[in-house]
Amino acid sequence: METFEGVRRMRLVGGNLALDFVNTRTGPPVGPPDDDVLTGYPALVAWAGYAGVLTDAEATRSHRLRHDDPDAAQAAFERSLRTRDRLDEVFRALANGRNPSRSTLAQLRDDEADALGHAQLDRAGSFVWSWRDDHTAVRPLRPVVHAAIQLLTTGPLDRIKGCGGCRFVFTDESKNRSRRWCSMDDCGTAEKARRYVAARRTRAAR
Repeated sequence: METFEGVRRMRLVGGNLALDFVNTRTGPPVGPPDDDVLTGYPALVAWAGYAGVLTDAEATRSHRLRHDDPDAAQAAFERSLRTRDRLDEVFRALANGRNPSRSTLAQLRDDEADALGHAQLDRAGSFVWSWRDDHTAVRPLRPVVHAAIQLLTTGPLDRIKGCGGCRFVFTDESKNRSRRWCSMDDCGTAEKARRYVAARRTRAAR
């Protein structure tokens, strides 16, 4: 039986589904990632269930599809990695005050067109896009793409930041826009500990 402890240990701290998808790779703030929880199509489905993209029934159906059509599942997984690279490029550029490349934005536009081509409008108070009748292998990815486009078109883009302690990106929802860490329980606590040790060393050296 496959287990996905790396997926279940993830903190969903991005404030947006697309940012949480970018954050499936971990590592230092600068340089290449050093770990990746998306190790294959089953991990992609597990993440989608964990992040609320898929219901339990949809996740079960996606796992079954992997066995029924492994080529389609593998193609969907490879596509998800390419999309994640695009999202990483776009949101990391915005977090650093730069504009994303026009070619990458054009690719995301095409991804959104595909996502909406498989969606339907359901009423939930107001109308919302739904993929409940999408039974293709790419189903876990389409709401992620749509969330990215919503963030890009409605913002707030000036609140997209990169963590000071790791490669995670997030939307800063604090009132004074002072958030520096993906989570105070992780990178924030590590920085506090580092400062404490440095302060003790300074006092000891006097």
